[in-house]
Amino acid sequence: MARPTPLSGFPEWLPDGRLVEQHVLDTLRRTFELHGFAGIETRAVEPLDQLLRKGETSKEVYVLRRLQEDADADADAQDPGRRLGLHFDLTVPFARYVLENAGHLAFPFRRYQIQKVWRGERPQDGRFREFVQADIDVVGAGALPYHYEVELPLVMADALAALRPIGMPAVRILVNNRKVAEGFYRGLGLTDVDAVLRSIDKLDKVGPEVVAELLAAEAGATGAQAEACLALAEVRGDDAGVVDRVRALAAEHGATTDLLEEGLAELGALVAAAAERAPGVVVADLRIARGLDYYTGSVYETVLVGHEELGSICSGGRYDTLASDGATTYPGVGLSIGVSRLVSRLLGAGLVRATRSVPSAVLVAVTSEDRRGRSDAVAAALRARGVPVEVAPSAAKFGKQIRHADRRGIPYVWFVGEDGAEGQSAADQVKDIRSGEQVPADAGTWTPPAEDLWPRVVPSRRADGPVGPSAERPTALA
Repeated sequence: MARPTPLSGFPEWLPDGRLVEQHVLDTLRRTFELHGFAGIETRAVEPLDQLLRKGETSKEVYVLRRLQEDADADADAQDPGRRLGLHFDLTVPFARYVLENAGHLAFPFRRYQIQKVWRGERPQDGRFREFVQADIDVVGAGALPYHYEVELPLVMADALAALRPIGMPAVRILVNNRKVAEGFYRGLGLTDVDAVLRSIDKLDKVGPEVVAELLAAEAGATGAQAEACLALAEVRGDDAGVVDRVRALAAEHGATTDLLEEGLAELGALVAAAAERAPGVVVADLRIARGLDYYTGSVYETVLVGHEELGSICSGGRYDTLASDGATTYPGVGLSIGVSRLVSRLLGAGLVRATRSVPSAVLVAVTSEDRRGRSDAVAAALRARGVPVEVAPSAAKFGKQIRHADRRGIPYVWFVGEDGAEGQSAADQVKDIRSGEQVPADAGTWTPPAEDLWPRVVPSRRADGPVGPSAERPTALA
């Protein structure tokens, strides 16, 4: 078989990279559960008409088609309600899940969800076609108090802070409120608010001059209106001064509205709570718009400090109408971490590393194939006490077995004692191949130091570049 060509946009981690990803996932899961979120999983496919009903373009959705077509294939091709696509995020499937299971859920319903999603985007740094997301949401039945819009970004701040000990950079959670933006734009006389938001959402990518042109072309903005929109987008801060600056700007342009004041009150409450619970982490940034049109209140984007060019690693917001059965609406608020994007930067920039790439802490040497059963018995005794162990693949010379352990990153080699002349066995020995220290050991009592029992994820020691496994070869295979 010829060597396969990797598929761009579909990452596959080497074992040390997978350990880092698993540590990130375990940390997020543990933090979410500490805050009372219950884990769920939804199916990977949804009806195409459901996937496309909230502003996403069809080119981003992978549509499923069977190789063995049936008699209904033509009908399916014409009816989006009968066609299936892979989900591109976890929010739309979650809305469907809530509607289907509302009678079995206790509201407000707090959920976390960690799954793969698929988007037909052009692959680039930190942007994949298949990737893992980790979401948290709170959904209410009929109503959802505003305080959840304050709570959710602070939960996410806790989750990301829990990764700091392994070398995770600091984060900034940038927040805005759609009511502020919509109230201001309508106060200016702009009625196509979605067009304004889509244009402002491109500000970091194309710059203010191009955005001004987009505002004129797509939202019908005059030069003065576009200038006011851009001025609003420049407001930023982590204290109540943000609210005062927006009010002053609205007064200057005659854009004060009740909706604007409602949004400013909410944004001010979020900034004040964050300043107390997570100082310096949450920053009000009035250019944050979020392109999806189902957001109705607070919106969030999160960047790694020092790695802002990567874009947002975590985003979300408040949505009021995404889930409704006609009689009851289920408003919610949530955030989603792009786990694959985060892990790719942690590994690619050499910020973190695994202490070894295999779980085994001990390699039990084999003296001869006739005595392999003795080695297997030692391994079983150690495993029964929670020590991860493997047995040497062959009864080679001990030097070769030690080199095998070293290549795999296994810190200890266990030597089974030889039988004496009178049937007595010498004591087993265990060797720390890093220091060379070798001591007698009993499989019923010996345990490696806690830091060696399982692989750990730690900050990389960096000088001129990353140190450790990720410095020697690419961690992502595609």
